[in-house]
Amino acid sequence: MQVILHTGVHCTDDDRLLKCLLRNADTWRHEGISVPGPGKYRQLLSDAVNSLANAEPAPDSREVLMDAILSQDPEQVDRLVLSHENLFSVPKLLLGGGRFYRKAETRMRMVCDLFTGDRIELFMALRDPATFLPAVYAATPHEDFDSFLNGVDPMHLRWSDLLRRIRTDVPEVPITVWCNEDTPLIWGEVVRELAGIELSRKIVGAFDVFSDIISAEGMKRFRAFLKEHPNINEMQKRRVMTAFLDKYALEDAIEQELDLPGWDAAYVNALSESYEEDLYTIERLPGVTVITP
Repeated sequence: MQVILHTGVHCTDDDRLLKCLLRNADTWRHEGISVPGPGKYRQLLSDAVNSLANAEPAPDSREVLMDAILSQDPEQVDRLVLSHENLFSVPKLLLGGGRFYRKAETRMRMVCDLFTGDRIELFMALRDPATFLPAVYAATPHEDFDSFLNGVDPMHLRWSDLLRRIRTDVPEVPITVWCNEDTPLIWGEVVRELAGIELSRKIVGAFDVFSDIISAEGMKRFRAFLKEHPNINEMQKRRVMTAFLDKYALEDAIEQELDLPGWDAAYVNALSESYEEDLYTIERLPGVTVITP
Protein backbone atom coordinates (compact mmCIF):
# COMPACT_ATOMS: atom_id res chain seq x y z
CA MET A 1 0.00 0.00 0.00
CA GLN A 2 1.06 3.59 -0.61
CA VAL A 3 0.76 5.74 2.52
CA ILE A 4 0.74 9.44 1.65
CA LEU A 5 1.47 11.70 4.61
CA HIS A 6 0.82 15.45 4.46
CA THR A 7 2.43 17.20 7.42
CA GLY A 8 1.59 20.87 6.92
CA VAL A 9 3.62 22.85 7.62
CA HIS A 10 1.67 24.92 10.12
CA CYS A 11 -0.14 28.02 8.91
CA THR A 12 -0.21 27.02 5.27
CA ASP A 13 -3.54 25.49 4.25
CA ASP A 14 -5.35 25.27 7.63
CA ASP A 15 -6.83 21.88 6.74
CA ARG A 16 -8.32 23.13 3.47
CA LEU A 17 -6.25 20.57 1.58
CA LEU A 18 -7.73 17.71 3.56
CA LYS A 19 -11.23 19.15 3.19
CA CYS A 20 -10.78 19.32 -0.58
CA LEU A 21 -9.55 15.72 -0.65
CA LEU A 22 -12.53 14.62 1.42
CA ARG A 23 -14.94 16.34 -0.98
CA ASN A 24 -13.57 14.14 -3.75
CA ALA A 25 -13.05 10.97 -1.70
CA ASP A 26 -16.22 9.15 -2.79
CA THR A 27 -15.30 9.61 -6.44
CA TRP A 28 -11.90 8.02 -5.90
CA ARG A 29 -12.89 5.24 -3.53
CA HIS A 30 -13.53 2.66 -6.27
CA GLU A 31 -9.97 3.29 -7.53
CA GLY A 32 -8.42 2.14 -4.27
CA ILE A 33 -7.79 5.67 -2.96
CA SER A 34 -8.83 6.19 0.66
CA VAL A 35 -9.05 9.60 2.37
CA PRO A 36 -10.29 8.98 5.93
CA GLY A 37 -11.56 11.77 8.15
CA PRO A 38 -8.95 13.19 10.58
CA GLY A 39 -10.85 11.98 13.64
CA LYS A 40 -10.03 8.43 12.65
CA TYR A 41 -6.27 8.76 12.83
CA ARG A 42 -4.68 12.00 14.05
CA GLN A 43 -4.66 11.31 17.78
CA LEU A 44 -4.20 7.61 17.14
CA LEU A 45 -1.15 8.20 14.95
CA SER A 46 0.37 10.67 17.41
CA ASP A 47 -0.14 8.22 20.27
CA ALA A 48 1.34 5.37 18.23
CA VAL A 49 4.43 7.42 17.35
CA ASN A 50 4.86 8.61 20.95
CA SER A 51 4.69 5.02 22.17
CA LEU A 52 7.76 4.16 20.08
CA ALA A 53 10.02 6.58 21.95
CA ASN A 54 11.52 3.72 23.97
CA ALA A 55 10.18 0.62 22.26
CA GLU A 56 9.82 -1.24 18.99
CA PRO A 57 6.35 -1.38 17.44
CA ALA A 58 4.30 -4.44 18.32
CA PRO A 59 4.07 -7.04 15.52
CA ASP A 60 0.39 -6.22 14.95
CA SER A 61 0.76 -2.41 15.11
CA ARG A 62 0.09 -1.86 11.43
CA GLU A 63 -2.94 -4.12 11.45
CA VAL A 64 -4.39 -2.35 14.48
CA LEU A 65 -3.83 1.07 12.86
CA MET A 66 -5.39 0.02 9.58
CA ASP A 67 -8.44 -1.45 11.30
CA ALA A 68 -8.98 1.83 13.15
CA ILE A 69 -8.28 4.14 10.21
CA LEU A 70 -10.03 2.37 7.34
CA SER A 71 -13.74 1.78 7.01
CA GLN A 72 -13.19 -0.70 4.17
CA ASP A 73 -11.09 -3.82 3.71
CA PRO A 74 -7.39 -2.78 3.61
CA GLU A 75 -6.94 -5.19 0.71
CA GLN A 76 -9.13 -2.87 -1.35
CA VAL A 77 -6.96 0.18 -0.63
CA ASP A 78 -3.91 0.95 -2.77
CA ARG A 79 -3.33 4.53 -1.60
CA LEU A 80 -4.05 5.87 1.88
CA VAL A 81 -3.91 9.68 2.23
CA LEU A 82 -3.37 11.13 5.72
CA SER A 83 -2.95 14.78 6.81
CA HIS A 84 -1.56 15.73 10.22
CA GLU A 85 0.20 19.08 10.68
CA ASN A 86 0.97 18.43 14.37
CA LEU A 87 2.69 15.10 13.77
CA PHE A 88 6.19 16.59 13.90
CA SER A 89 5.44 19.25 16.53
CA VAL A 90 2.77 21.47 17.99
CA PRO A 91 3.25 25.17 17.11
CA LYS A 92 4.61 26.29 20.50
CA LEU A 93 7.53 23.82 20.26
CA LEU A 94 8.23 24.31 16.58
CA LEU A 95 11.63 25.95 17.14
CA GLY A 96 12.81 23.73 19.98
CA GLY A 97 16.46 22.82 19.58
CA GLY A 98 17.15 25.86 17.42
CA ARG A 99 15.74 24.55 14.14
CA PHE A 100 12.50 23.84 12.32
CA TYR A 101 10.70 20.76 13.71
CA ARG A 102 13.67 19.20 15.51
CA LYS A 103 11.93 15.80 15.92
CA ALA A 104 10.70 15.56 12.33
CA GLU A 105 13.21 12.98 11.11
CA THR A 106 12.84 10.84 14.24
CA ARG A 107 9.07 10.85 14.03
CA MET A 108 9.19 10.14 10.32
CA ARG A 109 11.31 7.07 11.01
CA MET A 110 8.73 5.93 13.57
CA VAL A 111 5.95 6.32 11.00
CA CYS A 112 7.95 4.11 8.64
CA ASP A 113 8.36 1.54 11.41
CA LEU A 114 4.62 1.56 12.06
CA PHE A 115 3.80 1.07 8.39
CA THR A 116 6.48 -1.51 7.69
CA GLY A 117 6.15 -2.90 4.17
CA ASP A 118 4.19 0.09 2.86
CA ARG A 119 5.54 2.74 0.50
CA ILE A 120 5.57 6.03 2.39
CA GLU A 121 5.59 9.43 0.68
CA LEU A 122 5.82 12.78 2.45
CA PHE A 123 4.12 15.97 1.25
CA MET A 124 4.76 19.41 2.77
CA ALA A 125 4.04 23.03 1.96
CA LEU A 126 6.80 25.52 2.79
CA ARG A 127 6.35 29.19 3.64
CA ASP A 128 8.51 32.29 3.69
CA PRO A 129 9.85 32.58 7.27
CA ALA A 130 9.08 36.31 7.11
CA THR A 131 5.37 35.47 7.26
CA PHE A 132 5.56 31.92 8.63
CA LEU A 133 7.15 32.77 11.97
CA PRO A 134 4.70 35.57 12.89
CA ALA A 135 1.74 33.41 11.84
CA VAL A 136 2.85 30.42 13.93
CA TYR A 137 3.69 32.67 16.88
CA ALA A 138 0.12 33.99 16.79
CA ALA A 139 -1.11 30.39 17.13
CA THR A 140 0.89 29.74 20.32
CA PRO A 141 0.39 30.69 23.98
CA HIS A 142 3.76 32.51 24.06
CA GLU A 143 3.39 36.00 25.49
CA ASP A 144 6.23 37.52 23.47
CA PHE A 145 7.97 36.75 20.21
CA ASP A 146 11.41 36.25 21.77
CA SER A 147 10.16 33.42 23.97
CA PHE A 148 8.69 31.77 20.89
CA LEU A 149 11.98 32.09 19.00
CA ASN A 150 13.78 30.48 21.96
CA GLY A 151 17.08 32.08 21.04
CA VAL A 152 16.85 31.20 17.35
CA ASP A 153 18.05 33.73 14.79
CA PRO A 154 15.43 33.66 11.99
CA MET A 155 18.15 34.49 9.48
CA HIS A 156 19.74 31.10 10.15
CA LEU A 157 16.61 29.03 9.54
CA ARG A 158 16.49 27.02 6.32
CA TRP A 159 13.80 24.63 5.09
CA SER A 160 16.50 22.78 3.16
CA ASP A 161 18.08 21.77 6.49
CA LEU A 162 14.80 20.14 7.58
CA LEU A 163 14.44 18.29 4.29
CA ARG A 164 18.06 17.08 4.39
CA ARG A 165 17.59 15.73 7.90
CA ILE A 166 14.49 13.78 6.88
CA ARG A 167 16.13 12.46 3.72
CA THR A 168 19.18 11.35 5.72
CA ASP A 169 17.13 9.41 8.28
CA VAL A 170 14.55 7.97 5.88
CA PRO A 171 16.14 8.03 2.42
CA GLU A 172 13.52 5.57 1.18
CA VAL A 173 10.78 8.22 1.59
CA PRO A 174 10.37 10.59 -1.37
CA ILE A 175 9.35 14.13 -0.46
CA THR A 176 7.16 16.51 -2.43
CA VAL A 177 7.07 20.17 -1.44
CA TRP A 178 5.61 23.42 -2.73
CA CYS A 179 5.63 27.07 -1.71
CA ASN A 180 2.59 28.30 0.16
CA GLU A 181 2.90 31.54 -1.79
CA ASP A 182 2.27 29.61 -5.02
CA THR A 183 -0.70 27.64 -3.68
CA PRO A 184 -3.49 29.58 -5.46
CA LEU A 185 -1.97 28.69 -8.84
CA ILE A 186 -1.02 25.07 -8.12
CA TRP A 187 -3.78 24.00 -5.72
CA GLY A 188 -5.38 21.61 -8.20
CA GLU A 189 -2.06 19.94 -8.96
CA VAL A 190 -1.23 19.53 -5.26
CA VAL A 191 -4.59 17.85 -4.61
CA ARG A 192 -4.16 15.54 -7.61
CA GLU A 193 -0.58 14.63 -6.67
CA LEU A 194 -1.67 13.70 -3.15
CA ALA A 195 -4.46 11.56 -4.55
CA GLY A 196 -2.18 10.05 -7.19
CA ILE A 197 -4.51 10.84 -10.10
CA GLU A 198 -3.86 12.33 -13.53
CA LEU A 199 -3.30 16.09 -13.63
CA SER A 200 -5.91 16.41 -16.35
CA ARG A 201 -8.75 14.94 -14.26
CA LYS A 202 -11.51 17.20 -13.02
CA ILE A 203 -11.85 17.57 -9.26
CA VAL A 204 -14.18 19.45 -6.95
CA GLY A 205 -12.53 22.55 -5.47
CA ALA A 206 -9.63 22.95 -7.90
CA PHE A 207 -9.85 26.76 -7.63
CA ASP A 208 -10.83 27.12 -3.97
CA VAL A 209 -7.70 29.06 -3.00
CA PHE A 210 -7.53 31.06 -6.21
CA SER A 211 -11.06 32.32 -5.56
CA ASP A 212 -9.91 33.76 -2.20
CA ILE A 213 -7.53 36.25 -3.79
CA ILE A 214 -9.49 37.37 -6.85
CA SER A 215 -12.58 39.55 -7.05
CA ALA A 216 -16.01 38.02 -7.65
CA GLU A 217 -16.08 39.64 -11.09
CA GLY A 218 -12.65 38.23 -11.91
CA MET A 219 -13.65 34.74 -10.80
CA LYS A 220 -16.83 34.92 -12.87
CA ARG A 221 -14.85 35.89 -15.96
CA PHE A 222 -12.24 33.21 -15.28
CA ARG A 223 -14.87 30.47 -15.07
CA ALA A 224 -16.44 31.77 -18.26
CA PHE A 225 -13.04 31.59 -19.95
CA LEU A 226 -12.58 27.96 -18.85
CA LYS A 227 -16.02 27.09 -20.17
CA GLU A 228 -15.12 28.58 -23.55
CA HIS A 229 -11.71 26.82 -23.58
CA PRO A 230 -12.28 23.39 -21.98
CA ASN A 231 -9.19 21.79 -23.51
CA ILE A 232 -6.40 24.07 -22.30
CA ASN A 233 -3.66 22.28 -20.39
CA GLU A 234 -2.45 22.96 -16.86
CA MET A 235 0.41 25.29 -17.84
CA GLN A 236 -1.86 27.35 -20.08
CA LYS A 237 -4.42 27.51 -17.28
CA ARG A 238 -1.83 28.92 -14.87
CA ARG A 239 -0.78 31.60 -17.33
CA VAL A 240 -4.42 32.60 -17.63
CA MET A 241 -4.80 32.64 -13.83
CA THR A 242 -1.75 34.90 -13.54
CA ALA A 243 -3.20 37.26 -16.13
CA PHE A 244 -6.52 37.41 -14.28
CA LEU A 245 -4.71 38.11 -11.00
CA ASP A 246 -2.88 41.02 -12.60
CA LYS A 247 -6.25 42.61 -13.27
CA TYR A 248 -8.60 41.33 -10.56
CA ALA A 249 -6.46 40.43 -7.52
CA LEU A 250 -7.74 41.41 -4.07
CA GLU A 251 -4.76 43.29 -2.69
CA ASP A 252 -5.93 42.95 0.93
CA ALA A 253 -5.99 39.16 0.54
CA ILE A 254 -2.44 39.05 -0.84
CA GLU A 255 -0.60 41.60 1.29
CA GLN A 256 0.20 40.79 4.92
CA GLU A 257 0.84 43.26 7.71
CA LEU A 258 3.85 42.47 9.88
CA ASP A 259 4.32 44.26 13.19
CA LEU A 260 7.17 42.76 15.20
CA PRO A 261 9.89 44.59 17.14
CA GLY A 262 12.99 45.04 15.01
CA TRP A 263 11.34 43.69 11.88
CA ASP A 264 11.55 46.65 9.53
CA ALA A 265 11.10 46.41 5.75
CA ALA A 266 14.81 45.74 5.17
CA TYR A 267 14.86 42.84 7.63
CA VAL A 268 11.70 41.27 6.17
CA ASN A 269 13.10 41.60 2.65
CA ALA A 270 16.35 39.96 3.75
CA LEU A 271 14.42 37.02 5.23
CA SER A 272 12.45 36.62 2.02
CA GLU A 273 15.59 36.76 -0.08
CA SER A 274 17.15 34.00 2.04
CA TYR A 275 14.00 31.94 1.50
CA GLU A 276 14.22 32.41 -2.26
CA GLU A 277 17.86 31.32 -2.22
CA ASP A 278 16.95 28.31 -0.09
CA LEU A 279 14.36 27.26 -2.67
CA TYR A 280 17.10 26.96 -5.28
CA THR A 281 18.93 24.61 -2.92
CA ILE A 282 15.77 22.58 -2.29
CA GLU A 283 15.13 22.12 -6.01
CA ARG A 284 18.48 20.32 -6.21
CA LEU A 285 18.05 17.99 -3.23
CA PRO A 286 17.99 14.30 -4.23
CA GLY A 287 14.66 12.63 -3.55
CA VAL A 288 12.80 15.96 -3.26
CA THR A 289 10.25 17.08 -5.86
CA VAL A 290 9.12 20.71 -5.94
CA ILE A 291 5.71 21.58 -7.40
CA THR A 292 6.01 24.99 -9.10
CA PRO A 293 3.59 27.16 -11.08
